[in-house]
Amino acid sequence: MQDQSPFNTIPPVPLVLVLIMAGIELTLSAAANGYVGGAQGVGWRAQAFQDYAFAPAVLDQITTRGQYDISLFRRFVTYTFIHVNFTHALWGIVLLLALGKFVGEKFSPLSFTLLFTASTIGGALVYGLLSWQNAALVGAYPGVYGLIGAYTYIMWLALERLGDNQFKAFQLIGILLGLMLVYSMIFGSSPTWIAEVAGFVIGLAISPLLAPGGWQAFLTRLRQRT
Repeated sequence: MQDQSPFNTIPPVPLVLVLIMAGIELTLSAAANGYVGGAQGVGWRAQAFQDYAFAPAVLDQITTRGQYDISLFRRFVTYTFIHVNFTHALWGIVLLLALGKFVGEKFSPLSFTLLFTASTIGGALVYGLLSWQNAALVGAYPGVYGLIGAYTYIMWLALERLGDNQFKAFQLIGILLGLMLVYSMIFGSSPTWIAEVAGFVIGLAISPLLAPGGWQAFLTRLRQRT
C-alpha cells in the first residue's frame, strides 16, 4: 500500500497559495541565475517589484491624486506573491504551510480565504497610512500574521475549555515580535513590520466571525460568562 501524499493533508486554499508563491519564486530565482529568460531574466524580480509591490506612494496616488487605476488597487493583493529573495520566500511559504494547515482544518475554505485576504489588504492599508518611509512591501507575511491571529483565537478557545491560562495563546506572537525586535536592533528597522502587526490584529479581530459558528457562537460564549 502506497503512502498518502503529504499534500493531501494540507487544506486546498493554503496549498494553492503556496504553489503560486513557490512557482513565482522558483521562476524569479531561476531567472536571476540565468537559467530562464536570458539576459533580460536577471531583471525580472526588479520588474515584478515595479509592477506588483505595494508602497505608501500607491495609497497616496489613490487618496490624494485621485488615481483609480486597477494597476494600483491590485497591488494591495499582488504584493503577497512577490518576495525579496529565495530565503524570504522560503520562510513565508514554510509559515504559510504550517499555519495554513492548522487554521485551514478549523476554518472553511471560504473563511480561510477571507481571513488571509483581509489580513493582506488590511496590512497594506495600515502600512500605507502609518509608514514613515516609502519602502516597498512584498511577501506573504501580513497574511501569515493574520493566520497567527486566527491561531491565537483558536488556542484561546482551547485553553478556555481546558481551564488553563488563556493568555498563553499569545505566546507565539510574543515570540515572533521579540525576534522581530532583535532583528531590527541588529540589522536596522524596516517599517514593513507595521503591515505584519496590522495583519495579526485584523486576523485576531475577524476570527470570531469566520470561525465555525461565527458571530452567534461568539455571542453565546460571551453570554455564558455573564
